[in-house]
Amino acid sequence: MHLVIADSNDIVRLGLRTILSSKSAFKIVGEARDNDELIEQIASFEVSIVLIDYVSPGFDISVIPKVLSNKKKIKFIAITPDQSAQTLVNALRSGVMSYVKKDCDLTEIINAVEETGRGNKFFCGQILETIRKAAIDVNDIDFEAFSCEPVILSDRENEIITLIAEGLTNIQIAEQLFLSNHTINTHRKNIMSKLGVKNTAGIVMYAVKTNLVSPNKFLFASDVN
Repeated sequence: MHLVIADSNDIVRLGLRTILSSKSAFKIVGEARDNDELIEQIASFEVSIVLIDYVSPGFDISVIPKVLSNKKKIKFIAITPDQSAQTLVNALRSGVMSYVKKDCDLTEIINAVEETGRGNKFFCGQILETIRKAAIDVNDIDFEAFSCEPVILSDRENEIITLIAEGLTNIQIAEQLFLSNHTINTHRKNIMSKLGVKNTAGIVMYAVKTNLVSPNKFLFASDVN
């Protein structure tokens, strides 16, 4: 497997090169410190896999779909510090195949490269936990909806998220906000798309995490009923 390491930090690149060079199946063919260098490396060498920290200085997530538009067979492994569930979803939509954290065990990083090289998705345990807590189904992500723009929820969407988390149905929300049921349904679909979740549980989890509603509401709901 021909690898390129893409990270603005010299020490990180050195560490990854040392780890991966210990495996005879891996060959480091290039290193990149920013988007431009990554594009140059890919143009100059035969590359199988790119390990990239797309949040490090000099990089951004848009470089991934840009590369894949011309080199569809290249596989991207994201290796970053902590990220939100929505950031993970956007990374997957952009073309990232596997995802590990920088503080993962060395074995997990090596396994990520091996499995990705075989054509399999790989997520380290910490990334899987983030995905699980946000109730995200990786196989249910709308990959066509990727955008490099930041996710912004409107005041109306936050209002609807709060009402959903409080247990109101679409009809009840429509009546309370003096909107049509169709409009609420459209808002709901847009919210789920933006958050990268597929069900009400995911919306509720977001509402609790962002303090739109208090978790105590759910802890003591059974007592109230």
